[in-house]
Amino acid sequence: MTGSPVRPLILRLCLPAVISNLVTMAYNLTDTYFIGQLGTAQSGATGIAFSVMTIFQAIGFFFGNGAGNSMSRELGKRNNDRASRLLAIGFTGAVGLGAIVGLTLLAVLHPLVYMLGSTDTIAPFAVGYLTPILLAAPCVCGSFALNGLLRYQGQSAFGMIGLVSGALLNFGLAPLFIFALNMGIFGAGLATAICQTLSFIILTVMSARFGVLRLDLRQCRPDALLVREIMGGGLPSLIRQGANSISVTCVNLAANPFGDAAIAAMAIVMRITMFANSVIIGLGQGFQPVCGYNYGAGKWGRVREGYWFVVRLSTVVLAVLAVCMAWFAPDLIELFRSDPAVVAVGVMALRIQCVTLALNGFNMMSNMCQQTMGKTVVASFLALCRQGLFLAPTVLLLSRTVGLTGLEMSQSVCDVLSLLVTIPFQVGILRGLAKVDKAD
Repeated sequence: MTGSPVRPLILRLCLPAVISNLVTMAYNLTDTYFIGQLGTAQSGATGIAFSVMTIFQAIGFFFGNGAGNSMSRELGKRNNDRASRLLAIGFTGAVGLGAIVGLTLLAVLHPLVYMLGSTDTIAPFAVGYLTPILLAAPCVCGSFALNGLLRYQGQSAFGMIGLVSGALLNFGLAPLFIFALNMGIFGAGLATAICQTLSFIILTVMSARFGVLRLDLRQCRPDALLVREIMGGGLPSLIRQGANSISVTCVNLAANPFGDAAIAAMAIVMRITMFANSVIIGLGQGFQPVCGYNYGAGKWGRVREGYWFVVRLSTVVLAVLAVCMAWFAPDLIELFRSDPAVVAVGVMALRIQCVTLALNGFNMMSNMCQQTMGKTVVASFLALCRQGLFLAPTVLLLSRTVGLTGLEMSQSVCDVLSLLVTIPFQVGILRGLAKVDKAD
């Protein structure tokens, strides 16, 4: 981690992470595709459910990245005992909080789906889809956390195996439950719950037997300092994913007056753009353990070299994907739902978002770099900006003043605003590293 050439090292680590993220998104898109065959209201239900799934991601990423950030720095300092405690606490916290949140949301599920933007026609399908997923919430949160905890040890391949196994099973179970067993959208949710549980079991075994550190629940001995480190390292992820949930809810609420077709179209567009962003997140996840190890070891030049490498690479990749998605936008939307009203809204929204998609390379890599270095306040603030401080008010304001077009362009406006805010913070951090490097 601290001696190999930086660029090949990042590419080696990011490949399993990219594959894991792409397969996970294919997992989600599979549900979106099969559910889209059932009707427009059912497609809209996936958009409602997406708000809940991002809550589980927020919990998993909070503990996985929170414990993982500190763990990678401790490994860089060769403090394995402390790193093992962080691993156990991160795992236990994700599973425990996932169980609490899942059962709580299940108890208020019917009013919850209306709060998240459901119409009367979408609500029953959203309830049917979410019920089995909420029961599997501990496994869902645990899977997200374990994937991160393995990745921060430099063991991205093991995380990939766990996620890919569940996703491949879903490709078969979803159509079996939905169509062959005539379970409809409930079958899609049940397939997702089963597959997430399988992934969790595999990831737990991998972490207990094959990681650099061995998962041992006897090491779950939290103290005030460890808890503070996990909260500091995980807060940006919690804010980022929590803001995603809020922003998805705001999009659904803003789309509600325009009908089921608008909700379904925006849900499809969010899944497609997240598929593109998942590639970049994978690149960042390959960079994070390199950043953490080398930052902990005081190798500042390697941190800066790795950062600029992933920024340039992610920007180029996103630009290429943006051109492809804009060109094939009608085909992509129609693949998931052939309703002309859904296609019309989805094509316009997707093409507008493609205009600014490449900006996410700098925005995301900067935020992940700050988080891994322990710059909690800056990372948390910038994580909140894009999907919280900017998107929520922007989507509600533009949808009311400009109408449906305002809803479609809101994400691009937020991408530009996020870039303008991120630049000065990240430049300051990089200059600080350069000064320390020269001083050494």
